[in-house]
Amino acid sequence: MRGVLVTGGSRGIGRAVARAFAAGGDRVAVHYAGRRADAERTLEELPGTGHALLRADLGEPGAAERLVAEAVDALGTVDVLVNNAAVAPAADTLHPVTGTPLAQWQRVWRRMVDVNLLGAADLSWAVAAHLVERGAAGALVNVGSRGAFRGEPDFPAYGATKAALHALGQSLAVALAPHGITVTSVAPGFIATERQAAKLSGPEGERLRTESPFGRVGTPEEVAATVRFLASPAAAWASGTVVDLNGASYLRT
Repeated sequence: MRGVLVTGGSRGIGRAVARAFAAGGDRVAVHYAGRRADAERTLEELPGTGHALLRADLGEPGAAERLVAEAVDALGTVDVLVNNAAVAPAADTLHPVTGTPLAQWQRVWRRMVDVNLLGAADLSWAVAAHLVERGAAGALVNVGSRGAFRGEPDFPAYGATKAALHALGQSLAVALAPHGITVTSVAPGFIATERQAAKLSGPEGERLRTESPFGRVGTPEEVAATVRFLASPAAAWASGTVVDLNGASYLRT
């Protein structure tokens, strides 16, 4: 039984990831920033016992270190970190380079960098330090995006921070391999989360489904299954990889 810290676990991919690990017998710390009711629902739905609910704004200095310390206290150990929390594309984070006032451009960029990249980097440092101190093997899995490769013209900071997250994972994979710690990333395409329900049911829905030759979009459970596998000992030789999960909607070379 492992201790697993899942950031951004209040709904969507994070909730599915938390469920997948709990269903496998692991203890899960569900992190949230502002959606407490949703996070409580995630916690209630987890099978097994020994789970925890933890709050932190990962854009604040020191928040990541505190979160890891609280997760260790709650679970006993943290053996797996899933860096899923992110400031995502939304109406209030729209920032195309043309037409966006500089103040708004800077605000969105700084918030996305603080949470999507620096928060994940600090969490990775803290969990790696915990594992190395214990002399224990473990796994770090980053939830990136296909936007890191195809570009995000309306949300360039999102694409840039996800690309940086993938690169961070590859650097850490090399650095932490001698300690038996694996580091991998997944790059999902469009996923049918609660946040995207209105878009899928609206005028854009058919276009989004036809992006993939499968004629549909992905599910949070499909991402969660891959994340859980990458965190398993069976996937140790995949350390350093970035797994595309986009239903062949974007093929990179």
